[in-house]
Amino acid sequence: MRGPQPHIRERNLRRLQTDAERKLWQHLRDRRLLGCKFRRQHRIDRFYPDFVCLQAHLIIELDGSQHLDQQTYDNARTQRLQQLGYRVIRLWNDDVLLRMDDALAVIAAALLAPHPALRAPFSPQGGEKG
Repeated sequence: MRGPQPHIRERNLRRLQTDAERKLWQHLRDRRLLGCKFRRQHRIDRFYPDFVCLQAHLIIELDGSQHLDQQTYDNARTQRLQQLGYRVIRLWNDDVLLRMDDALAVIAAALLAPHPALRAPFSPQGGEKG
């Protein structure tokens, strides 16, 4: 067996949240930020990002000092998630704990910005005539 079932791992990760994750979750849960639904530790591919808004294809990762040692892994993980069509925002734990309004402004700006993967498909019947 390769480890716990995905839903069990998600539950364990949610139980072991950092203070920054816990504090940010209070602002993201129940569609509190721009009416967007966020999930915690939701499996995407083989990863469990800290927070994800599936509708906006937006992932939020909170990094602490331990991430300085795993920058290569984080970069590869971010690249894979971007290949899957997600935008990834990385915030430092201290930014969330000490400057929550700024952190929420960064997240809100990303939610409001157009995402290329979410654009409506081109309609060959519409558009300009030349």
